[in-house]
Amino acid sequence: MTEISWQDFQKVQLCVGTVVAAEVFAEARKPAYKLRVDFGSEIGERKSSAQIADLYDPEALVGKQVVAVVNFPPKQIGPMMSECLVTGFHREDGSVVLAVPDLDVPNGTRLA
Repeated sequence: MTEISWQDFQKVQLCVGTVVAAEVFAEARKPAYKLRVDFGSEIGERKSSAQIADLYDPEALVGKQVVAVVNFPPKQIGPMMSECLVTGFHREDGSVVLAVPDLDVPNGTRLA
C-alpha cells in the first residue's frame, strides 16, 4: 500500500449528494445507470455513470444520498460526459455497494 500525505488527501473532494434522477445506461458495455446527483447550490447537479445495476433499481436510487468525488475532470463514457465519481465498494462477486452516509447531511457536505 502506498502512503499519501494529508495534503494529498485534502486534494480529493468527496461530497454528499442526493440522487435526483436515475435511468438505465443502455449504451454502456457493462450494466450501468446514468445518475444525476444534486450536491447543493455551491456545486450544483452533476451527471455520473455508475455500474451498480446488480444491487440497485433506478427507482430506489432517487432520493438516496451518495458520496462522490466532485473534483475529477469530466470523463467521456460512451455518449455521456460523467462529471463526478459516485463511490462504492466491490463485493467478491464484482457487484458494487454504494458508499453512503448513515444519516442525512446537507448536499455538498465534504467528507471530514
